[in-house]
Amino acid sequence: QTTLLNHILTSQHGKRIAVIENEFGEVDIDSSLVANHSSVAEDIVMVNNGCLCCTVRGDLVKMLLKLMKQKGDKFDHIVIETTGLAKPGPVIETFCSDELVSKYVKLDGVVTLVDCKHAMQHLNEVKARWVVNEAVEQVAYADRIILNKTDLVDDTELEVLTN
Repeated sequence: QTTLLNHILTSQHGKRIAVIENEFGEVDIDSSLVANHSSVAEDIVMVNNGCLCCTVRGDLVKMLLKLMKQKGDKFDHIVIETTGLAKPGPVIETFCSDELVSKYVKLDGVVTLVDCKHAMQHLNEVKARWVVNEAVEQVAYADRIILNKTDLVDDTELEVLTN
């Protein structure tokens, strides 16, 4: 996902893109890779205290509104990177249920990055009775799916995954 974000931020596509980066855990890995691009570093917002889908969803609303107030007319798109742990439903709901957010920001779509090497083990993982499989949920909510690490699987594995 860091490679994708770096590509989005550094490509000459003519779009102005802000990134809200959710770093789950104590060690901030992505910001050092993404924020090295000094020309775009000011447009990267880091969330270091948890998962956007639940514990800091209120913070997502605050960040979006702050971004709109400070630089709302300066962006064509806002990318929200939620980590592999996020449940997409509550994040999506933020764009529909919060009156102020829905006034200023429109959800264009949900993109899920799938690690081809490990996807099937996560998709087939058996969870406890009332626990949702996050990998399945992320794929189900996606408008677009990007297959990553296709070079690490053979054609048969790739075919099983895409079917």
